[in-house]
Amino acid sequence: MGSRPTRLTRLLAAAAVLGLLGAWGNLEHGATVGAQAAASWPYPNADLANTRDAATSTISAANVAGLRRVWSYRITGKAAKGVLEFGSLAASPIVLNGVVYLQDLYANVYALSLSSGRLIWEYRVDSPLTKSLGPDGVAVSGGIVYGTSPETVFALRASSGRPLWVDRGLLAEDQGTFGIQPQVADGRVYLASALGTGPHGGVLMALSAATGKVIWRFNTVRQTHKGVLVAGGAWETPLVAPDGSVTYGTGNPYQSLSSAIQHPSALPYTDSDVNLDAATGRLRWYFQGVPDDFKDYDMETSPILTTADGAPAVIGSGKMGIVYAVNATTGALIWKTPVGRHNGHDADSRRLLQRQGPPKVPFTYEPGSLGGVLSNLAVADGSVFVATVDLPFRFKSRSEVAGADVGTPAHARATGELEALSLASGKVEWDTKFSDMPLGGATVSNDLVFTTLYGGVLVALNLQTGAVVYRRSLPTSANSTIAIAGDTVLVPAGGPKTASGGGRPQLVAYALP
Repeated sequence: MGSRPTRLTRLLAAAAVLGLLGAWGNLEHGATVGAQAAASWPYPNADLANTRDAATSTISAANVAGLRRVWSYRITGKAAKGVLEFGSLAASPIVLNGVVYLQDLYANVYALSLSSGRLIWEYRVDSPLTKSLGPDGVAVSGGIVYGTSPETVFALRASSGRPLWVDRGLLAEDQGTFGIQPQVADGRVYLASALGTGPHGGVLMALSAATGKVIWRFNTVRQTHKGVLVAGGAWETPLVAPDGSVTYGTGNPYQSLSSAIQHPSALPYTDSDVNLDAATGRLRWYFQGVPDDFKDYDMETSPILTTADGAPAVIGSGKMGIVYAVNATTGALIWKTPVGRHNGHDADSRRLLQRQGPPKVPFTYEPGSLGGVLSNLAVADGSVFVATVDLPFRFKSRSEVAGADVGTPAHARATGELEALSLASGKVEWDTKFSDMPLGGATVSNDLVFTTLYGGVLVALNLQTGAVVYRRSLPTSANSTIAIAGDTVLVPAGGPKTASGGGRPQLVAYALP
């Protein structure tokens, strides 16, 4: 991949990309390059393109060995007492102007000092975790913090945590709940519900950032059939592009194998990257990874805007364990690459649509419903970095519903890997295996790519070779993406329950001396 560019060459490269993408250059998008303070992580995935590339970080292979734990902030209240296998922290922090903004899975919001971890203010919600699976998290723009609880969307003054508006009437009873980390740009808040149980499934939407009023809605399930339990919506932060579009990675239709056999239907907009007009919500294109899904596969990761082989491209992925590059203007497939372990069942759903016959039960499929790509990818220096979970699941009968009844084979143990793919071709450049699940996604800092392991380990790998060059045990278990601001790595260690412990949710800061 060549040597890591300097900050200047990276900014020049960013300018070249903007030129290639034509008229993609409104002021809010362009301002992120030069106006942000050095120690910042201003968006859920570093930037509006969702690259997870910490462009202003000072951490590199030359100094990463010096990272030391400088403070921890322990979550209190219900979020500390009611820790389940999901933990209590699952979203990236936001860092602006020396302040860290964090939301836990009980929808509570915290503002902390980046230098000391001191609590500045908190906004207490204490919503039951049973109502939403997260990841939650906040967005910050124009001195305002935007967040959700399962049933509300709210705006808080960034300086004090005082509510500016709270909207409680956005979702019908059958349209699911909020659990997404929002994105804010161009005066709009982009968010979505998930786990909708009605004929319209989950809902993608945009609100006025000033008032919280709905600007548009887009239903991800326009048609359904008997046997679809819940469907659609989105889990992760959408991509807001400077061409006036917004792209969501969407969830699956929960249905049994029997339902998929009896009512074969692509169920458009599920398991897809859905590209909408950002101002109106009008559909521009969609790319569906898995039609007629019955394995709970989700194409849930945050789409990434980049270039592939010289063309504007969107990178998407999900629990099917395949990374897709599609044309950013048309949605046409450029390349696709399986990552992690696969055992020959990738085309099961497409075969059902083509009336080629269902798989014979019982059968084991990999990636399973809690395998594949569970966390967000990163893009830098002509490569895609993707963390994958290797975990098979097993259907024992046609009536089982993946994600509910289908389980892990008794002999299976979850492991994982971090891979680098060529942006130009999708070819695997390196593949590093782990004995634990890398649920921390991928985050690039100069010539390093970071992730975390479920059991509670922070690791950094050489960007060009995949060799592990830094490894540090966390004070508790973790399943959240991280943030890197200046010389500091912020790790939301949510304390998910594991065989070896957990249950002490805290935000941990590691910094250079």
